[in-house]
Amino acid sequence: MVQKIVIKVHMSSDKCRRKAMALAASTGGVVSVELAGDDRSKVVVVGDVDSIGLTNALRRKVDGSAELVEVSDASKKKEEEAKKKKEEEKKKEELVYYHHEYGYYPSVYHHPGYGPHGCPCGCNPSPDSTCSIM
Repeated sequence: MVQKIVIKVHMSSDKCRRKAMALAASTGGVVSVELAGDDRSKVVVVGDVDSIGLTNALRRKVDGSAELVEVSDASKKKEEEAKKKKEEEKKKEELVYYHHEYGYYPSVYHHPGYGPHGCPCGCNPSPDSTCSIM
């Protein structure tokens, strides 16, 4: 099971950060490693890893005050991110740009309030206007 593990480690220098990253990356089953937090004191590991063993290793090798903050299922987070990304793409598709004499403008900002009949200047014609000659 792929999980996301967050471990807080007191790292005072870049050397400690490199050491912690190298140790976490060399652990078997790791998919990705990154530093998080304002002061980059949290090591975020994604993969199928023994969280307690990794925390103990960071305590021994980097600093004696490493503590396990969070263990969560990474697949749920990936699904949520994919869902948000789909929604953003859908919103981008809904926004249509029209050419005007001053450039391209989104339809939501161009002559608001003219609805299904289009703009009076003719730049946003009505989508219902179909002409059939028979």
